[in-house]
Amino acid sequence: MTKTTNIPFSVCMSVYKNDNPKDVLTALRSISKDQTVRPTEIILIVDGPIPKELDKTINDFSKGYATLTLLRLKVNQGHAIARQTAIDASSCEWIAIMDSDDIARQDRFEKQLNYIASHPQVDILGGQIEEFIGSPDNIVGKREVPLQDSDIKQYLKARCPMNFVTIMAKKQVLENAGGIIDWYCEEDYYLWIRLALQNAVFANCPETLVDVRVGAEMYQRRGGWKYFKSERGIQRYMWKHHLISFPRYVYNVLGRFVVQVLMTNRVRSFVFQKLFRK
Repeated sequence: MTKTTNIPFSVCMSVYKNDNPKDVLTALRSISKDQTVRPTEIILIVDGPIPKELDKTINDFSKGYATLTLLRLKVNQGHAIARQTAIDASSCEWIAIMDSDDIARQDRFEKQLNYIASHPQVDILGGQIEEFIGSPDNIVGKREVPLQDSDIKQYLKARCPMNFVTIMAKKQVLENAGGIIDWYCEEDYYLWIRLALQNAVFANCPETLVDVRVGAEMYQRRGGWKYFKSERGIQRYMWKHHLISFPRYVYNVLGRFVVQVLMTNRVRSFVFQKLFRK
C-alpha cells in the first residue's frame, strides 16, 4: 500500500485511574511507534487523579515522544468531556479517536489516510473491530458495520453504525454538530445522529482497524434500567427529529427492553456474541 503522509492528523486519547498501565502503554505504542504512518500529534488527557504507576508510565512515554501533548484534568470528568477536551486542544483538520486499552492495527492510519485521499467527500471514516479477552490472539467476536454513507444512515435507525475507537473525522464537522456531548454510554451514537441530521458524509473501511479489549463487565454495562433508559432516550431523540417513525421507535425500544432489562448478564453475553457479532 502506498503511504499517504501529507494529511496532518491528531490522535485523541484519555486515561483515568482504573486503566491498566501495561494496557495504556500498549495502546500508546500502537498509535505511534508501531504505525506505518505516524500521527502529527497525540493529545493525551489524564482524566482526574491517577495512581503513581500509571502516571510514571505516561510520563516515561511522553519523554520519548515529542509530538505528544499531555493535559491533566483535576477532577475526573468522564469519557465525553475528556475526549472533547482533547479535540479542542488538537491542531489538525483530521481527528482520530483511540481508547486507552485497545490496540490499533499497524496500518490503521495508513489505510484511513489513503481512503480519505481518494474519497474527499467523506467527513467521518471508521472501520471494523475485533474483540478479544486477555490476549489479542483470543478473539471472541468481530463487530462489522456498513461501509457506505447511505447504508450507514439506514443502519443508524436500528443500531450504532460506527465503531467509535476506529474513527477519523474532520474537526470542523464535529464542532458544527456540537462536539462530543455526554449521554450515558451513548455519546458516540448521539454524535452520529446529530452528524446525520447535518448531512455529514460517513464511511467505514472494510478492514479491521482496531483490536478491542472486552470482558464480562462489558455485557453488564449494556444492561440494567439506567442503560435502557439511556437507549430509550436516544430512540426518542431520533423519533422527535424524524429519523425514525413512531412504529420503528416502539420496535427499537421493545427490543432493547428485552435485551437490556429482561435478560441476565449470561444470556445477554450469549446474544451479543452469537447474534450481534461474527
